[in-house]
Amino acid sequence: MVDAVILRELGERLARVRLERNLKQAELATQAGVAKRTLERMEAGGATQLVNLVRVCRALGLVERFDTLIPQPAISPVAQLKLQGRQRKRAASARAPAPAGQGEKGEKGKKAKWQWGDKP
Repeated sequence: MVDAVILRELGERLARVRLERNLKQAELATQAGVAKRTLERMEAGGATQLVNLVRVCRALGLVERFDTLIPQPAISPVAQLKLQGRQRKRAASARAPAPAGQGEKGEKGKKAKWQWGDKP
C-alpha cells in the first residue's frame, strides 16, 4: 500500500471512533492536547507528528491496542540464555569467512579453518 492510502485509512478510522463516541473535533482536540487543525489534518489523512497520533489515541482510549499494531517480539529460550538478562541494542552484521590458505590465522587474528594434513 502507498503511504498516503494508509494515512487516509488511519484518519478515517480515527474519525469513525470519534463519531462513535459522539465527540466533536474541537472536543477531542482539547482532550488530546492538540490543535483542532492538527486533528482535522490527521482525519483527512495528512501527515502528522507521531506524538500527536499517540495523544489522540490516548484520548480515545486506543493506546492499549498499540500492542496488536506492533507486538512485542518473542525471544526464544535459547536466545534468553545467551543474553543472560541483557537486551540487544543493535543488529549484528554478517561475518565473512576467512579466505583459505591464510595459514594458522586469517585476517584480523581470526583462526583459519582446520584442514586434513594440518597439525592440531
